[in-house]
Parts: sequence; structure tokens; C-alpha cells
Amino acid sequence: MRIGELAGVVGITTRAVRHYHRIGLLPEPPRQPNGYREYTLRDAVELARIRRLTELGLSLEEVKDVLADDEGKDLVEILAELDADLARQEASIRQRRVRLAQLLEQAGQTGRLPVEAPVSPELAALFDDMARASARLPGPEPAMAAKERELLALLETGSPGGDRSWLYAMGQSLSADAEAMRRAYAVYDQMDALAEAAEDDPRVEETARAIVESIPDEAAQAMIPADGKGGSGEERGFADALFAEFTPAQAAAVRRAIELLRERAG
Repeated sequence: MRIGELAGVVGITTRAVRHYHRIGLLPEPPRQPNGYREYTLRDAVELARIRRLTELGLSLEEVKDVLADDEGKDLVEILAELDADLARQEASIRQRRVRLAQLLEQAGQTGRLPVEAPVSPELAALFDDMARASARLPGPEPAMAAKERELLALLETGSPGGDRSWLYAMGQSLSADAEAMRRAYAVYDQMDALAEAAEDDPRVEETARAIVESIPDEAAQAMIPADGKGGSGEERGFADALFAEFTPAQAAAVRRAIELLRERAG
């Protein structure tokens, strides 16, 4: 058989056959006097086995190891590892589909998702409550409300295996109490009002105290580093980046609120 006939019998391309020759997976028969390679039935059998193994998901290196082992012991080990890997992939796919189903259900009412999506169901519920609260406002939503949603989504994403209890405690507090949501939006308005203010504006202290009053105790305790020094280097770096997003008066209000929270936490 010529190479085209061999490839046709097994159902692969001649390019694949030549690649298997180059990497030493399939022995290359010597050329005949006419310059062509002549393949035998044994070559077709080996090539067919290579195809069956690759269709199982084995890499070409793994196929090479299997073909080098006459008793097939390596094949059993490789197939067991492959099966375990596929099981992990199946579990991951199931988890992803559950998450996608949640997002599609969330979008079912309006046919769209918030710009911060995808986020956890807990955070999505909070954002929905904020959207409803915003719709009841006489004017446009405060810019600080949108900024806070971005920050909450960032904090949740940055701690996938960490403690999110403070984040969810704050969300539950706002979602369960219409008055708490109203206070939160009042704080957003106060923060927006500080955009053009000076750092020594008396509204800075008023806004800081309003921020503290809007945060539930469970969230406040978790938000303040236990060492009282502002947390790790990474946390301080994040805080610096966060404050850089605020105007001087807004940053002053948030810093003062943190001081008040520490005092409240003892």
C-alpha cells in the first residue's frame, strides 16, 4: 500500500501519517527503488490502534508509551488516569452548567443581566434590590452606587475561597430592610455631594458617620483587620488603589468611617 491508501484504510490524513513518522510513533518503511514507501497490513493495524487510542483522549506521548509496552500494563494505568481526569472534567462541567442555569434564570425576567454579571446568586439578589431601589428615585442613580457594585463584585471575585460572610451579611441587611436600603442610597448621595468639596468640609464627618451607621455589625467586624494595622501589604495596596478612585473629600470620609468602625469594634 502507498501512504494515501494506508491513510484511507484507517480513516486519517496522509499528513497525520507523516507526523507520526517524524515523532517516532509509527515506524517508517524504507523506500522502494521507485522512491515510494510500501506499507503492509501490519502498518495499517498499528496505525488503526494509534487512532483508537487518540480517540480515547490519550496524547501522542501517552500513545507512544502504550505501544512500547507489549503487555499493556501502561495502557491500563494511563486509561485509569484518563478516566479520573474525565470524571473531574465532568464534575467541573456540571458545576458550570448549574451556574449558567442560575444566570439564565436571573435573566429570565428581563432578558438581560446587570453589567457586573456574572456574580454569585447572593450578590445578584442584592444588585436586583439596588436596581429596584434606584428605579424609585426621583432622579438618576448616584454615581457612588454604581461604583459600590463594581467594588463588591471585585471583592467577591478576589476571595473565591475566602471568607465572604461580611459581604453577604451586608447584602442580606440591605435586602431584608427597606429602610437600610434607603439609608444606603442616602449615603451614596452624600458621597456624590463631596465630589467637589474640600477635605475639611464639615460634610466629611457627617458622611463618615452615615457610612458607619449603614454597615451592619457582622460586616463591620469582618472588614476591620484583626491586627489593627490595616491588614497585609496586598490589602494596603488595594486600599491605596481604592482611595485613588475617590476625590479628596470622599477619601477623607471613607478613612474617617474606617476609624469610627475600629472604635465601634473596640
